[in-house]
Amino acid sequence: MLEEVERWLSRRSWSAADRPLPRLMAAKRSASVSVVLPALNEEATVGEIVTVIRRELMEAVPLVDELVVIDSGSSDRTAEVARAAGARVVHRDSILPRIPAVPGKGEVLWRSLMATSGDIVCFVDADLRDFSADFVSGIVGPLLTDPEVQFVKAMYDRPLGDTDPDSLASGKAGQGGRVTELVARPLLNLHWPQLAGFVQPLGGEYAARRSLLERLPFPVGYGVELGLLVDALHTVGLDALAQVDVGSRKHRHQDGQALGRMAAAIYRTAQLRLSRGHLVRPALTQFERGEDGFVPRTHAVDTEERPPMREIGEYAARRAA
Repeated sequence: MLEEVERWLSRRSWSAADRPLPRLMAAKRSASVSVVLPALNEEATVGEIVTVIRRELMEAVPLVDELVVIDSGSSDRTAEVARAAGARVVHRDSILPRIPAVPGKGEVLWRSLMATSGDIVCFVDADLRDFSADFVSGIVGPLLTDPEVQFVKAMYDRPLGDTDPDSLASGKAGQGGRVTELVARPLLNLHWPQLAGFVQPLGGEYAARRSLLERLPFPVGYGVELGLLVDALHTVGLDALAQVDVGSRKHRHQDGQALGRMAAAIYRTAQLRLSRGHLVRPALTQFERGEDGFVPRTHAVDTEERPPMREIGEYAARRAA
């Protein structure tokens, strides 16, 4: 590990407990905080997440000013459940309607900048179970208390399946995050070693200043987390990035083939940032067993990226108003 990264780890890695809520409220002043949950068919979990954030971070203390669920076309009761729990629900396709939406998490996060107004924007995945408000207050904290910090990722244990406390203590807590360990971490260590200190570089829980996010391009699909992290490094430098330990993250795990498609998109995102010249073929062939043997299925790899939001006319007009 680079000496620069070792110094960064000692200066820019914290625990959520390091900044209790009274300290955050004293530091908040006029800063506004938006929390965004990108959601697609998450009726089983989104309501509890919204309930916890509203109860602990909006009603008990006014840390969060805006709580928005961006529904990217759910076929279940995600929107109804989220709205009943107290979130403002916005459909992806209603944001910037002149630009046709494409499937993908990054697309939703990019459009959320147009649908929110907070000085600090906090992203939280909508499939988390046993949700703690620390996922929000922990990563928002450094942005409120340290003006030099621009971008904060959550770090946590990722149990693979239902894991009891004894398993966590026995060292089995970190067996989730397979794409992180097999794809993202090797890529970062080899090509962006300054980012080698991030425990969960692909984690979906992170917060940043709007003034930074609106300057960054957003990969539309699975590559969004790696793309934003790499671009944030190049835009504001390592010392403006940080991470906060929020405990343990439990969520729905993807099957092996979905992980393969995720890995391909992440590699493609990295490769695009390494070279603007020749690019690898943006497709991935996987195999499924059929009645007559293995059948090839070819999937397109996410290749599109949205430009920095500040380059979009409607966004610029809203900011000027």
